[in-house]
Amino acid sequence: MSLPNLTKELIYTYENGVATLALNRPEKLNACTTSMYDGIARVAEEVRDNDEIKVLIITGVGKGFCSGSDAEERLAARKKVQSRSRKELIHPLGYSAIPLYTLSKPTIAAINGICVGSGLSIALLCDIRIASDRARFGALWIKRGLIPDLGATYLLPQTVGLDRALELAITGDLVDAHRAEEMGLVTRVVPHDVLMDAANELARKIASGPSVAVELTKRGMYRGLTSDYASQLDFETYAQNMCFQTEDFKESIVAFREKRKPRFQGK
Repeated sequence: MSLPNLTKELIYTYENGVATLALNRPEKLNACTTSMYDGIARVAEEVRDNDEIKVLIITGVGKGFCSGSDAEERLAARKKVQSRSRKELIHPLGYSAIPLYTLSKPTIAAINGICVGSGLSIALLCDIRIASDRARFGALWIKRGLIPDLGATYLLPQTVGLDRALELAITGDLVDAHRAEEMGLVTRVVPHDVLMDAANELARKIASGPSVAVELTKRGMYRGLTSDYASQLDFETYAQNMCFQTEDFKESIVAFREKRKPRFQGK
């Protein structure tokens, strides 16, 4: 299935509860255009609203995951004399990332190659990052006299710690996949040829689980980053009471008594 009027620079499909979004500008190492950023936001909203979808994978076509923003296209848009739209005037610079960041369903970045600039931000917006052993990472904005954007000033320190985030961001140095794994930038590294197999295997495992509990678990973990212990206990009470009402919880009790694996339906 595809979304109506989605740019050809993005390929969106879903099957058996797993949605896949592929950045599709291989000749530019998937450098993002404005229409791609807008499309990523649309896809995140579709995944959010479609009950058949349980998890989203983001990857790139060709040799790169994403080489950042397409500088020529983005600069050309800024130089236009015509008046800018209301959205361009008042929305934050990374407005298109908000639907992906707030998505309560799990997201997996399958990082197949170069992942720099806003491409790094897109990877950081995902909950789990599986990298090919050919992947390379960099916060390259500083080499253009710019600061990290698309939320990277928040996401990168949260992921690797303030000291390592600063080292990456103020030097613009590239790191390979294994160094990225050591510093916590990626969840794990796999051989390049099995990257999508690994991502899909994990996605299918998540999709077969109890969807309500999965989403509430993600929501709780992210709340915990900025919350306190007592508030988290309140959230857990609220969320657990919701889980007790689901068909999946009831199925798990029956399956336990019958000594079999539960067959979750996501309800």
